[in-house]
Amino acid sequence: MKKVKVAVLDDYQNVTHHFANWESLNKKIELKIFNKYIGDDTNLSEKLFDYDVLCLMRERTPLPGILINKLPNLKMVITSGMWNASVDSETLNKRNIIYCGTETKIHSTAELAWALIMNSWRGLQTEIENMKEGNWQTTIGRGLKGHTLGIFGLGKQGKQVANFGKAFGMKVIAWSHNLKEEDCTKIGIEYVNSSDLFKLSDILTIHTRLSDRTKSFIDLNKFKMMKKEAVIINTSRGPIIKEVDLIHSLNDGIISFAALDVYDQEPLPKDHILRKTKNLILTPHIGYVSEEAYEKFFGGYLKAIEAFINKNPINQIS
Repeated sequence: MKKVKVAVLDDYQNVTHHFANWESLNKKIELKIFNKYIGDDTNLSEKLFDYDVLCLMRERTPLPGILINKLPNLKMVITSGMWNASVDSETLNKRNIIYCGTETKIHSTAELAWALIMNSWRGLQTEIENMKEGNWQTTIGRGLKGHTLGIFGLGKQGKQVANFGKAFGMKVIAWSHNLKEEDCTKIGIEYVNSSDLFKLSDILTIHTRLSDRTKSFIDLNKFKMMKKEAVIINTSRGPIIKEVDLIHSLNDGIISFAALDVYDQEPLPKDHILRKTKNLILTPHIGYVSEEAYEKFFGGYLKAIEAFINKNPINQIS
């Protein structure tokens, strides 16, 4: 039997074999692991031309229709998790290419958001660097209790962060385009309108999906509505914030601080201006990067490939 050619994309940490027993499929598949981000469509179409199955790690490498149509041998695409905005599922469907996902764990992104909130609000990053440089106590931290936590998007992640805020004695408010007041009432937080979310929040954390409505939704006008002492956290998707307006707002003191785990361009270029912007913490899109999630992702790839070989696909995404 001809072996199925499988490519695992964007395994930055080189852990494909650590989190799944690929040896169990040695006789049935030919596996190639790409540890580096490949890049543009031309490079991708050349490097992926021969593969039957692509395993995608979240949205690290997009799979638009133009690329899909340059891959004549493609028979199945597996994404980590059960949703991936960067995959053209319509083109996959037209080509009769099987599209499926994996199980996931959702707690790690909310936990990272909270870590960034605490770091940003308390000024920990500055003091950590102070200690490395031989300095001592240059900032005065702020406590969370009694301050207002604003949540843009009250889905699974947003609800977890809301509960963290309540546990720390914060007032929690929320808004998003589809959010209803009864959704907030159910978990004991306050529903506000869009303007008040920005005006009232001491800390604003983003947990909504990227869409036509949310792309560049947080712009200079929104930043000017916020308190000068306010902090904004983004662990959702980079383009929800208009990047140039955030940089201006931080450098000019329109808001006091920000923390980002997501960006318009990923991986973030080494010389990107965000790396030099003041009052900003950057992490490399690690919200979902946890041992628990990776066990589900890589194990899910293996299960999906086994099911595909047995002509009984699982976890299909419509």
